[in-house]
Amino acid sequence: MMQLEGSLSIAEACELARVSRAGFYRAFTDHAPGQAQTELHDQIQRVALANRCYGYRRVTAELRRQGIVVNHKCVLRILRQDNLLSLRRRRFVLTTESRHGFVRYPNLAGRMAPTAINQLWVADITYIRLREEFIYLAVVLDAYSRRRVPSGRGWELDETLQASLALKALDRALADRAIQPGIVHHSDQGVRYCCPDYVGRLLDHGFVISMSRAGTPYDNAKAESFIKTLKAEEVQLKQYRDIEEARQQIRHFLEEVYNRKRLHSALGYRAPAEFEAAAATAAGGSQ
Repeated sequence: MMQLEGSLSIAEACELARVSRAGFYRAFTDHAPGQAQTELHDQIQRVALANRCYGYRRVTAELRRQGIVVNHKCVLRILRQDNLLSLRRRRFVLTTESRHGFVRYPNLAGRMAPTAINQLWVADITYIRLREEFIYLAVVLDAYSRRRVPSGRGWELDETLQASLALKALDRALADRAIQPGIVHHSDQGVRYCCPDYVGRLLDHGFVISMSRAGTPYDNAKAESFIKTLKAEEVQLKQYRDIEEARQQIRHFLEEVYNRKRLHSALGYRAPAEFEAAAATAAGGSQ
């Protein structure tokens, strides 16, 4: 028997209200579907507004994580109806200076399909606009989990585009995550990654060096994808006052949003930290 909230049954409530049970069930049948649809609509809006750069597939995945089973076509229809579909600006800026006389290395990453963390690291540099100037961000990323290497570090901001910028990001990564010799480090052929200081640091730690082909940014697709996400979901939505404000806001996005909350389609719609934890548990259980 259907039970109302509290101690009254449907039959008792109908008797007190002097309403027939047939009339109650008829009204319930008429209104319940509309109420359920309204509740679903509200949940979709909440997820979309909390994650303004999510497309309909990620919104669907987040709803399912919350226990709400819904078809992605329904989500797409509601997002279109409410004008909540994610729109991204596309802009490409060249930050690679490859006119130099340093040694270039072949592209090894293109033949790799990592099966665990610490097999392939990728690195890249991008610009960030402040109110009155540009600053530059260098990142190191684990290609398997898409996670910044490592938790809390693996990136650096600076006001000048010097080789020391990339080196500081690498040193931060190495400070927090132990690696074994043989791990592949992939980057573009820019002077900051080919210079003796950077190459020497990689060789000292037993890295195998890999570089994209000249003029082929898609050889470093995972790093490019990360930077596109950072720009679309953080940088382009803010106007940083100075480098310290940028550092604070980007740190929050990388540590609290990107690594711990943002769902990645390539990771089965899981966040990088969650994906790494699951992979570590599976590896431990198989031993």
